[in-house]
Amino acid sequence: MKIYSILLIALVSLFSACSMGNSGGGKAKLAANEFSEKLKQTPTATLMDVRTPEEFSKGHLENAVNIDWNGDDFEKQISSLDKSKPMFVYCLSGGRSSSAASKLREVGFKEVYELEGGIMKWRGANLPETTATSTSKGMTMEQFKILMNADKSVLIDFYADWCAPCKRMLPSLEEITRDMEDKVIVLRINADDNQSLMKELKIDELPVLQLYKNKTMYWSKKGYTEKDEIVKAIQ
Repeated sequence: MKIYSILLIALVSLFSACSMGNSGGGKAKLAANEFSEKLKQTPTATLMDVRTPEEFSKGHLENAVNIDWNGDDFEKQISSLDKSKPMFVYCLSGGRSSSAASKLREVGFKEVYELEGGIMKWRGANLPETTATSTSKGMTMEQFKILMNADKSVLIDFYADWCAPCKRMLPSLEEITRDMEDKVIVLRINADDNQSLMKELKIDELPVLQLYKNKTMYWSKKGYTEKDEIVKAIQ
């Protein structure tokens, strides 16, 4: 009976540890506003942007250090950081930061928080960011509306170069462009290069497809979408 009691306590402790995700307590993944508030309340924290330097230069959270998750020296760079200090991590949409957070915990960082949905959700919540270099805000809403002036349907693909499902969907879009040119015009808009437009259209995750006819959107889909579903919407 004593053995069973010990096993039960161990299982409960394990479950609690996995649920909390941090030895410091609290949720491991935080929504944009929660992430912002927690960061303000933790002045000793390190804020890490794990996107590429190119992405970082187009806009990032203030005071963030850029350590590319896909870079060759990620582990070497994090080895110089203080493992006892809280770590806040983010990327474009949450995929890379989740992997980076797991690695940080694995090598001994005690308190790690992830920005759920990445900087896309941060921008969607109209939270502040800064840029490393002066860059154009991209396409205006007026220019976007002009693209809708066509006698065919217009399929807009909002994507980013670093978005895995965006890359997976590209071959299907290229086939649709080629095989259905009499029915639809396919346009791709890079979210990183058009941040103001993303905010105006309230697009805070990728990929997103929007289908227009006579300047009116009649179909929209978030996330990876199979070719058959896109074709069906166009027809």
